[in-house]
Amino acid sequence: MDILQGWGEAIARGAAVTVAVALMALALGLVWGVLGALARLSSSRILRRLGTIYTTVIRGTPELLIILIVYFGGTVALTALARKIVPDAGYVEVPSIAAGVFALSLIFGGYAAETIRGAFQAIPRGQIEAAEAFGLTGWVGFVHIRFPLMWRYALPALGNNWISLVKDTSLISVVGLEELMRVSAMATSVTREPFIFYLVAALVYLALTFVNTTLLGWMEARSQRGERRG
Repeated sequence: MDILQGWGEAIARGAAVTVAVALMALALGLVWGVLGALARLSSSRILRRLGTIYTTVIRGTPELLIILIVYFGGTVALTALARKIVPDAGYVEVPSIAAGVFALSLIFGGYAAETIRGAFQAIPRGQIEAAEAFGLTGWVGFVHIRFPLMWRYALPALGNNWISLVKDTSLISVVGLEELMRVSAMATSVTREPFIFYLVAALVYLALTFVNTTLLGWMEARSQRGERRG
């Protein structure tokens, strides 16, 4: 007896979409996070203020609202742009996957910026001075000294942000993207078996979390190689 009533393949595709969206949002979100952290640490008051506004808005607004604002706001902007080019242009809708990835990347970046900023500030001043004494200044010192050290301090918190990002992909079902949560809801509406399909979705998210937690544990252990333990 097929407990999933023929929906197994669709759920697998939904899970694949979930992972793909999360990975794309992670890549773009790390860019926002690094830029936000550098802005917060900048000597420019304007950049510091912009970085603070970004992190405050993202962390103070519910994730679902950010997704809806990006989706509908992007649709309004694209429609207005299209009508400036072609006056009788119709309604232009933002692709759900583009809106989802962009919104989730902004959310991840807002939290990652504070994590990365704190990690940069946690780097012992003595190590930076030692690097400068060897002539490793500017971009070279950043790439070979400050960034690797920052990564070591930031990885645990970034790992938690990443796991939250994977779960937050369930929110983009509201814009029509057929990821795991939306496919599960579709299966529920057809089969009238909400318990089964939502339980399956929960197990898939748990499996993803387990895999990611294991991978992050390995990465943290690897990043700590050579560190003196007291």
